[in-house]
Amino acid sequence: MSRRLRTVCKAVKYTDAETDVSFSQSVSSDEDNEEWRPPESKVPRTTTTAPAAGEKKAAAKRPAKPKEPKEPKDPKVPKVPKAPKVPKVPKVPKPRKPATERKPRAPKAPKDRATSGVSGGQKRKWVDGGEEAEKDEEERGGAGGGQTDCPEGERTEEGQPSIKMKRERVSFTVAAAPPAGEWAQEEEVASGSGCGVKKEEKEDFTFNESYLKKQKTSGAPRGQPTALPPSEAQSLRNDLNMNWDLIELLSTLTCVECWVCVNIVRLLREENTVPFMVRYRKEMINHMDADAVRDVQMIYEELRSLAKKTQSVVQTLKKDGVLTAELEQDLRSCRSADELDHMFSPYKKGSKLSKARRAKDLGLEQAALALLDRPHDLDLRIWVKAGTEGLSSVEEVATGVEHILADMIAKDPETLTYIKTLCENCLVTIQSSVSKSALKERDQEKQKQGQGQGQGRAGAGGHQNKPKDIEKFHLYFDFTCNVQRIQPHQTLAINRGESLKILTVKVNIPDRVRSDFTRWCINSRWRLKTFGRQEFTKIIQDAVEDSYKRLIHPFLSRSFRTKLTAAAEKESIAMFVRNLRQCLLVCPVRGCVIMGVDPGFRHGCKLAILSPTSQILYTDVIYLHRSGQQREADKLRHLMFKYSCNRIVIGNGTACRETESFFADLISRDHFHPLDVSYCITNEAGASIYSVSPEAVKEMPDLDPNLRSAVSIGRRVQDPLAELVKIDPKHIGIGTYQHDVSAGALKAALDGVVQECVSFVGVDINICSETLMRHVAGLNAGRARSIAEWRETNGPFVNREQLKLVKGMGPKSFQQCAGFIRINPQNLHSLNSGRSSSPPVPTVPEKPVAKKSKAKTSVNIPSSPNPLDQTCIHPESYHVAQRFLSLVGGSVDQIGSSWLRQSVQSRVQTSGVEELARTLDTSTETLKLIIDGLTQPPGFDIRQDFEQADFKRGVVSMQDLKVGAVLTGRVNNAALFGAFVDIGVGQSGLIHKSSITLDKLPANQRRRSLALGPGERVEVRVLNVDHHRRRIGLDLIRVLQ
Repeated sequence: MSRRLRTVCKAVKYTDAETDVSFSQSVSSDEDNEEWRPPESKVPRTTTTAPAAGEKKAAAKRPAKPKEPKEPKDPKVPKVPKAPKVPKVPKVPKPRKPATERKPRAPKAPKDRATSGVSGGQKRKWVDGGEEAEKDEEERGGAGGGQTDCPEGERTEEGQPSIKMKRERVSFTVAAAPPAGEWAQEEEVASGSGCGVKKEEKEDFTFNESYLKKQKTSGAPRGQPTALPPSEAQSLRNDLNMNWDLIELLSTLTCVECWVCVNIVRLLREENTVPFMVRYRKEMINHMDADAVRDVQMIYEELRSLAKKTQSVVQTLKKDGVLTAELEQDLRSCRSADELDHMFSPYKKGSKLSKARRAKDLGLEQAALALLDRPHDLDLRIWVKAGTEGLSSVEEVATGVEHILADMIAKDPETLTYIKTLCENCLVTIQSSVSKSALKERDQEKQKQGQGQGQGRAGAGGHQNKPKDIEKFHLYFDFTCNVQRIQPHQTLAINRGESLKILTVKVNIPDRVRSDFTRWCINSRWRLKTFGRQEFTKIIQDAVEDSYKRLIHPFLSRSFRTKLTAAAEKESIAMFVRNLRQCLLVCPVRGCVIMGVDPGFRHGCKLAILSPTSQILYTDVIYLHRSGQQREADKLRHLMFKYSCNRIVIGNGTACRETESFFADLISRDHFHPLDVSYCITNEAGASIYSVSPEAVKEMPDLDPNLRSAVSIGRRVQDPLAELVKIDPKHIGIGTYQHDVSAGALKAALDGVVQECVSFVGVDINICSETLMRHVAGLNAGRARSIAEWRETNGPFVNREQLKLVKGMGPKSFQQCAGFIRINPQNLHSLNSGRSSSPPVPTVPEKPVAKKSKAKTSVNIPSSPNPLDQTCIHPESYHVAQRFLSLVGGSVDQIGSSWLRQSVQSRVQTSGVEELARTLDTSTETLKLIIDGLTQPPGFDIRQDFEQADFKRGVVSMQDLKVGAVLTGRVNNAALFGAFVDIGVGQSGLIHKSSITLDKLPANQRRRSLALGPGERVEVRVLNVDHHRRRIGLDLIRVLQ
């Protein structure tokens, strides 16, 4: 392929109103209005609407001015963002002009047009405007959480982040980001972006706040901005063997500073887990939270995967003998899988031989190059070969040359960059309509129904559910929306409708993009170098038009669809993550006997009575919905008195409302007097699947699967985290669209949040289940099994050091898991006292058979308990904790006491944390963590600040609801278009996102994407009640604290 170093004219800027128009014919007004925005720190901003390109560049450069004042270059390269490559690969970086904008080394420039192709790098922006009709077309619930952006110019000069919320909805960036003024710094729940420093004085991890992306970290020894050592940078570059710099590109795509990306990559290469980094390496990762680190990790892995795939493609082409040096450079310059596929598709085996390949096989490539470089010397007649197909006439030769030129144009990076730039400044829309096949099926079904009920039933066959599916998508039968404003749930709904062959979808690119692109190619990029005859100019023009119509337009359409889907999947997965986290962190109900009830009609209600420690005391089946209810009521009363049970947990499945009414009636008649009995409804999703799983069979081998469900329902309230980790997160019922997103990405994200929650809550290694241990950072199924076997053989662990004696527990595994494992002295004492033999401590040193333990390990393992093992302090910091205790005049035996708390507070107020950290030769974050561990009371649980399940004594039906009634309820699911609230009537109501406004939220929740998630208590007003469709519309009044 031939590329000429030619001055490129500036990209045309469209400043007319069309660039800001929201073209959405079929979107309801609910979607287009009422977008809430986080509070804006009043920082001077250039604009709030789409600025011109020059303005955007200026805004982007401002924060980095002290680094490299390159103001004169701003107007020259308005569209570009990436620059480490110009000296390295002259040909490739040249088309990738975006390289120049990133010179100031500010990851605050996420606007890179050339780099935004990686799906992982599409910055998620909160896309408001959910449709009420999503209730029709999708399951009740939602998926997708707001992902964060870190746009240029959105921080203050002193590094303090400021918040800016865009007025219009944008779900993805087309090759480059929208103008800086339209970027939103969305604080999401699942993966936040910094809008202020997180307050972590009371606990080391805050689940409902966003992570901080600061410009500088002062006073953090390991957090100072540093450049990647040349040797390590070269190692990374050699590992990937690509033409772009990994750290620079990762920084651009994630909007995280380069030095933070360097540290994260180092930590990941050293096999550190995300929870370990977030808790014990805060200063290195700039206080980012787990979701933010996982986002960087995901994009890092995507880039590595892209490099691996590129290498495979290069080897394939080399083996086929079609690889040229120029093609290899183009392949190694690709920054997304789409670009790579576009380059590689003509060379794939088994694919139809392209027109350009056929022309090249005929030897016309030299003619095409000569037409570009030496048109005055070219004579196409010399290429004519009579009797040879494709060369038999001058016209056929010209056609072949035209096909080769069209292929060159479609693969030229500079040309692709320009066409993407044109698209960014025009109104590109996505359009869906009902397919002809769906209409035909619907008409046939109507005809069958009209022929008579019996005949209709007989003829419905496999299509009897199809009409309902078709009507689900009625909002998208004539739907058009700007690709920069379409919302994630709309994208996923359109994709589902297309996969079901109900909808047809296309991307509409304005005609003026084609005309401007053609003009630019002919007059600038692909202009003949010397004077050529008119017919040669005509060949160039035809080649450009053919390239656009046949190659570039389909490529752009695929690219738009891919990016829209990737952005929507990220939103959906992020909402899953957020909902799951809030479900897992529901505060446990401890210290009481609980009766779990799995309701049912025909097969009765299964019940299980559980002790305060979740041990099974009694199981049975009772029939509450048949004759003989009084007998069953008396039986329940006897059981409640016998086991002193005053809490009932009812699953929300079949017969839930009838079972609830039965118990509410008994309570209202004081049937259980003098016991003060109350009940709650809990989500039983996944209980049936768990009841027949290998874990349930191993845990409860003698119980009927139906009774296991009742046990699981009761334990979900006693300890939600310990019980829910036994169930595949996809079966917990925390969102929708799970079948429309990448199964691998969803599983990885949900597994990550389970590990995060389990690790930050901590597990008592002596009493936790093997299933729970698997999810601790640094452990897996094999190590958890080894720990359980060691515990069974040698008795309870006396201290954390004994973990080193477990088979498979190497230094790295121990480092990752030790801080999240607790050894509670009270549980240890009770376990030791319960054993008939003496404690197994003396036998511990004689167990040198551990797989990875060295001889010195078994010799140096202490045999006495260490009070620090019950805290969140990592063993690597024990020496610092001991020195700090000596400094304040305390001892490890006083951990959690009020005296030690007062002493620590007094010393901190006197000297300050920073000064104390310097005295102890440690980092400020490590010292804060030590202070938390020493001052938190024994048995501290971070879940105690979260809401418990709601217990009640009466029942309200949907018929009792009146419009305007004010009720309290609890959010049980969050979607991209609103939040579903359980108000105790057996049917969740929907608070549409337009009702979740800034003034109704507490200050600490105004930085989150939707601000409401599972488990939060709210006060709502009933807006409408649809008894026929069982729909309840709610308005948010306030969030209850």
